[in-house]
Amino acid sequence: MITPAMEERFRKITFGVPWNIALITVGSWLVAFAVKAIAIPHGLLTGGMSGLALLFYYAFDGLTTGQWYFLLNVPVFVLGWVFVGRRFFFYSLYGMAVSAVFIDFIDYTMPIDDVWLAVLVCGGILGAGVGISLRSLGSTGGSDILAVIGKQRFNLSMGAFEFWFNFLQFLAGFLFMNTNVVLYSIAMAFVIAVAIEYVMNMFGERKMVMIISDKPQEIMQGIFDRLDRGATILDGRGGWTGEKKEIVMTMVTNVQVKQLEEVVYSVDPEAFTITGSGFHVVGSGFSSRKLY
Repeated sequence: MITPAMEERFRKITFGVPWNIALITVGSWLVAFAVKAIAIPHGLLTGGMSGLALLFYYAFDGLTTGQWYFLLNVPVFVLGWVFVGRRFFFYSLYGMAVSAVFIDFIDYTMPIDDVWLAVLVCGGILGAGVGISLRSLGSTGGSDILAVIGKQRFNLSMGAFEFWFNFLQFLAGFLFMNTNVVLYSIAMAFVIAVAIEYVMNMFGERKMVMIISDKPQEIMQGIFDRLDRGATILDGRGGWTGEKKEIVMTMVTNVQVKQLEEVVYSVDPEAFTITGSGFHVVGSGFSSRKLY
């Protein structure tokens, strides 16, 4: 069983430099692999800044994909420095640099003949790479920086931002590329957006549970003792009876939902529970506020 001390230690590790560098490195390698091993052999646009670099690579001669990727990131990094923060800037600078290096040095083509299979595999790997990088305090650069700015300033979904950024990019792709290839790339943008959101939510989702019972104090004590979680008592009133009720509200991890049910229904088999998603949970016992 994971103890609160172990959870607290893990939370401190996730804000350390080695952990963030590792996430960005792994994410950057996945992005580069998807671009060089799958997207380029099939002539696909991957979306994001890597896709924009591919579009320039397809349309103009003279520079490699990695060099275009580096040049296009310069103005975006200026925005990251101004609107997000220096720590995020340097982490993302590292992510952009290793992505550019990986893109130029990976020399492997995945043996995929079917273009739809390439769309699914490339979209899944690339989206996972972006999502892993965004789990850190940095990014792989490019449109990821713009996505973080949108999230920080306007609370926009990162997956949704990436999709619309890619969609506009693909419209430009109709000028230089085969229509079928651009349409395949638009389909891949959906896969990338879904993969980003999945990876971003996979390890961070929490559950908010509201418990209506005639034994709120006993249930709350069970939450303290067996789950080591906090709880809040809310004042309520029955809609039909008008009777006053004390409602227990608590936040738990996904793996603790069944443990909570055991606590609740061992105390009161007639209890009524409502469980909802609570991905963005900041506070003691859960995630610290993510400061870039």
